[in-house]
Amino acid sequence: MAINIPRGTQDILPGVVEEWQYVEQKMREITKRYNYSEIRTPIFEQTELFQRGVGETTDIVQKEMYTFEDRGGRSMTLRPEGTAPTVRSYVENKMYGDPNQPTKLFYIGQMFRYERPQAGRWRQFVQFGVEALGSNDPAIDAEVIALAMDVYRELGLKHLKLVINSLGDLESRKEHRNALIAHFKPRIGEFCSDCQSRLEKNPMRILDCKKDRDHELMKSAPSILDYLNEESQAFFEKVKMYLTDIGVEFEIDSRLVRGLDYYNHTAFEIMSDAEGFGAITTLMGGGRYNGLTEEIGGPATPGIGFALSIERLLLALKAEGITLPIEKGLDCYLVALGDSARDKSASLLYELRKAGFTADKDYQDRKLKAQFKAADRLNVKYVAVLGEDELAKNVINVKDMATGTQEEVQLSNFIEYLLERS
Repeated sequence: MAINIPRGTQDILPGVVEEWQYVEQKMREITKRYNYSEIRTPIFEQTELFQRGVGETTDIVQKEMYTFEDRGGRSMTLRPEGTAPTVRSYVENKMYGDPNQPTKLFYIGQMFRYERPQAGRWRQFVQFGVEALGSNDPAIDAEVIALAMDVYRELGLKHLKLVINSLGDLESRKEHRNALIAHFKPRIGEFCSDCQSRLEKNPMRILDCKKDRDHELMKSAPSILDYLNEESQAFFEKVKMYLTDIGVEFEIDSRLVRGLDYYNHTAFEIMSDAEGFGAITTLMGGGRYNGLTEEIGGPATPGIGFALSIERLLLALKAEGITLPIEKGLDCYLVALGDSARDKSASLLYELRKAGFTADKDYQDRKLKAQFKAADRLNVKYVAVLGEDELAKNVINVKDMATGTQEEVQLSNFIEYLLERS
């Protein structure tokens, strides 16, 4: 019986993995310009980290986590998102003591959620995320949003829509919470069991329900924007001002609440409105999470960040018909004919690679024609033919595959010959 890949996972094969590498490199280039440093955290953490950091009322914690008991009887969970582990590391390694503040971090890593697989959604997926910890300045909210927009724009996406909202501070959210409870409570029995359990715990999460999104009470629910106190309103106005100043267009959506319990003040999502992208249009989401570090046991530290799925990013590129400028092919392919030539080609191939060339040779003792076909498939720039006669004369025949011209080159000058033409 064949052993197949687990449902909700994928093999990223040669020919496709180069797209991932290109996208990830672009992300690294952009984060470097913004002065964000990479962090790598474990793939599994204590379950309590996500219960406290992500929130007990979230779908992630309630339904989607891969949790197991290790041999020591401890509850562990494969990380479903990257913010809580990053903040845990920030606290544990006392990064808040670094004189260079805020602490600006990014990660690219695998996440795990047990959900129904569909286009762009996998049970094992890769997130790129950014976290800025240690600043209450609304300018850094705009910076984080701009960084996210730069990633999509510099990869060529044009059909983008940025949606923002303010969730307010603790005081504003408390007032809004009471209004939501009063609004939904008389008819909460008409809502799903998840919404019913969230009514007292976190009623704002009801607004994020997919099952009951068309219920009439959803449309008439109190808006958080009507409950922002003066400080929260001023903060939101600053964020909007900075985004406008740097030319980032946005829409305001008072129903945008995000799916994690730790968000406050700025919340945002970037969506694709490209034709053929699919019913789920959200590409990424993020927001401010003042209070998360305290929840994890650290000092009071403001933070803001976002995460995006690379799988959904690649889907968006496909929907817009964007082909990434990936370099394909090799610099040189060695064709060796005869035992002595094959022996010599092994060390010659090593010298080519040592000089910085991408190069390969035949390992299956194929005929001349078959080796040239292999070179064509590999899209090589030069084919270098070494036979017994050439070896006797200490020369090698080099063919430029673009022009078809061929030249006999001294073996001792072969590397320099290619360097001059590279």
